[in-house]
Amino acid sequence: MNDAVTLFWVSVAGIALGLMFYGGLWWTIQQSLSSRQPALWIFASLLVRMGFVLAGFYFVAGNHWERLLMCFMGFIVARGGVSWATRLRKEHAVDTTQKAIRAP
Repeated sequence: MNDAVTLFWVSVAGIALGLMFYGGLWWTIQQSLSSRQPALWIFASLLVRMGFVLAGFYFVAGNHWERLLMCFMGFIVARGGVSWATRLRKEHAVDTTQKAIRAP
């Protein structure tokens, strides 16, 4: 397979790993806010997310540092995407709350 095509798919895999990791972090925080044992949620989530991501990096990269770098770059891009998506959701929640307060 062409090296550019391989690196493209490796970066897509990094984005998928990042979406899972940071999306899982966001979900964990939401669940731990209403949990009776938030530390258990956070610790268990950390173990699962880190295990999944490290295994993903290991299998995607193989023995190629270029693949590891592209996978990591995709992982970082996903962080920005999840931050952007959760910020939009928060702004939407604030807008609907303010509209509900102003309603007669």
